[in-house]
Amino acid sequence: MGDVRTAPGTVLEAVLERITYVNEETGYTVARVATDRGGDLLTVVGALLGAQPGESLRLVGRWGSHPQYGRQFLVENYTTVLPATVQGIRRYLGSGLIKGIGPKLAERIVDHFGVDTLRVIEEEPGRLIEVEGLGPKRTALIAAAWEEQKAIKEVMVFLQGVGVSTSLAVRIYKQYGDASISVVRNEPYRLAADVWGIGFKTADAIAQSVGIPHDSPQRVKAGLQYTLSQASEDGHCFLPQDKLIADAARILEVDTKLIAECLDDLVAEEGVVRETVPGPDGEPTTAVYLVPFHRAEVSLANQLLRLLRADADRMPAFGSVDWGAALGWLRQRTGVELAPEQEQAVRLALTRKVAVLTGGPGCGKSFTVRSIVTLAAAKGAKIVLAAPTGRAAKRLAELTGHEAATVHRLLQLKPGGDAAFDRDNPLDADLLVVDEVSMLDLLLANKLVKAVPPGAHLLLVGDVDQLPSVGAGEVLRDLLAAEAIPRVRLTRVFRQAQQSGVVTNAHRINAGLLPHTRGLADFFLFPCEDAEATAELTVDVAVRRIPRKFGLDPRRDVQVLTPMHRGPAGAGALNVLLQQALTPGREGVPERRSGGRVFRVGDKVTQIRNNYDKGQAGVFNGTAGVITNISLEDQRLTVLTEEDERIDYDFDELDELVHAYAITIHRSQGSEYPAVVVPLTTSAWMMLQRNLLYTAVTRAKRLVVLVGSRRALAQAVRTVGAGRRHTALAYRIGRVDRP
Repeated sequence: MGDVRTAPGTVLEAVLERITYVNEETGYTVARVATDRGGDLLTVVGALLGAQPGESLRLVGRWGSHPQYGRQFLVENYTTVLPATVQGIRRYLGSGLIKGIGPKLAERIVDHFGVDTLRVIEEEPGRLIEVEGLGPKRTALIAAAWEEQKAIKEVMVFLQGVGVSTSLAVRIYKQYGDASISVVRNEPYRLAADVWGIGFKTADAIAQSVGIPHDSPQRVKAGLQYTLSQASEDGHCFLPQDKLIADAARILEVDTKLIAECLDDLVAEEGVVRETVPGPDGEPTTAVYLVPFHRAEVSLANQLLRLLRADADRMPAFGSVDWGAALGWLRQRTGVELAPEQEQAVRLALTRKVAVLTGGPGCGKSFTVRSIVTLAAAKGAKIVLAAPTGRAAKRLAELTGHEAATVHRLLQLKPGGDAAFDRDNPLDADLLVVDEVSMLDLLLANKLVKAVPPGAHLLLVGDVDQLPSVGAGEVLRDLLAAEAIPRVRLTRVFRQAQQSGVVTNAHRINAGLLPHTRGLADFFLFPCEDAEATAELTVDVAVRRIPRKFGLDPRRDVQVLTPMHRGPAGAGALNVLLQQALTPGREGVPERRSGGRVFRVGDKVTQIRNNYDKGQAGVFNGTAGVITNISLEDQRLTVLTEEDERIDYDFDELDELVHAYAITIHRSQGSEYPAVVVPLTTSAWMMLQRNLLYTAVTRAKRLVVLVGSRRALAQAVRTVGAGRRHTALAYRIGRVDRP
């Protein structure tokens, strides 16, 4: 942003009173500010991302006028300045900008020191104990917070000079402290690897502004690793070498010969792994992996084969059991006869060390799992149950009557992501059942399987027709493709489930048929062609119509699931509308703005990255919860997660949270909701695929309402998912299994 003193344009000094609008993607902001001259608040518009209400700003820009909103100041850049008046100081300190000082304490401090307040905090913080109610402990805390603010400000001024936003500057400072400026100046590509929220493009822009050449090997190698990391975010465990070089050339805009040379260097430095594996057509392909994905894929294949072949058996009774008697006893207990394929699954899980059970809704997966657990418990087996999400774990516990945990909690992941349980310290389990395995990505599946003791039985349960995991890999599909792994696929829909429109339509969609949308009590379509009108109708259905007709709570029981994040009917825009309807701002109630979002008590939110340092065993991408408290004084808010854990977020960590009134269908995996509302618009054309719609519909326990375009619905049903992900897990299991 440069030095504002030499920047051309008009300078306006003002206190930021409130932010009325922010575009999250561009940072464009509309705000109201107060000047020393008094009078009405003025409107300012432009790039103000990172500025907080209460701060005194020196804005540089020009005056303009808007046909609807009148005179406004167009901001080109800004810096924060310390306020000079008693009123400004009171507002500044009371707005929660300095940890440990809330509105009431700010009042007392300013009443005591007046216009001298900020100088006292800066130069003689020990004097703060003169203020009633301020002891040495709190005084020291305030002095430390002030020093940190100052250090961050210094880093920010440097970073703004190289075009980095305020919120990222805070993250960089937290990562490197006093070394921040040196790292940014000399090793900017480290930022992409070390700092969450900074990708290669941001690091590249910084590198350019500190003078690193376009064709430097440092840049090309970072670009190659970035290309592989982007591919992993799209679900791939590796990229074929030709594709990697072509994709990197597009991003880096340098010659492919230079990229190929730098790739050879990276392989030699063990920054990536290159190996020949079969491609989708069985022909050999040169695969390039980031090291953690290669390590995990090789390890997962070996661990599964190790379990399958273990001589020990922790449930030996089932090797010689009288199955007629055992199944007869089970029938008496449950009053239900197992179908032949269910019986096959029960026998497989209790006699083989690894087994996979898959099938769609209404095919009896749950009852089969319950039968397996009941028989194992009758023989005194130690049973451990897990699922990738809190909701799925709760459902598994209700189904079986045994405790269930999320995979992360079960393994007790530690800061940095290492598990407390692994091959050297396995879980104490005779039977481990994992549900919703379609959600398990390669890295987590590897950690889990490593922790299974030899001789234990591992049962993996999931629906292979759902979307694959958010993280890299398609573990469930690969296991079903590997002939060495025993499996049962349940296909028969039970008569009771045939009464459900939700179940019937899920199977129709999976078979490429349009769902029935007339004459059903639990499946509806509200047609609407325009995307913005679809968004409004979606909100009306979720907030008013469903609660009125079905008596469901719009926050707790109704979930809006959308194909994409962007666009007028995407999760971003819908969250703004749903928050206005369900949790509007109230005068005098604390709220916190972060980036383009406002967080309020009562908001439904979800975590968007794995953070191993939070909570008892980390908080993971997709963990949902509700904000229960916001403290401006402590600069933090508290979320009660669906696993009933209270997690604190400092205000500078809020880019890890997004609102969850509406979430993308990808994020909904493993969760179940009484009712789901799905907006379908032609603007989501690229995303409209059969497994996406199937996943959305199968999240609903009681009710599905589709809102939007019939054309979009037909497109989703017609389109079989895009090409397979690049993985070699099935091949590795198969290859190792050959004599």
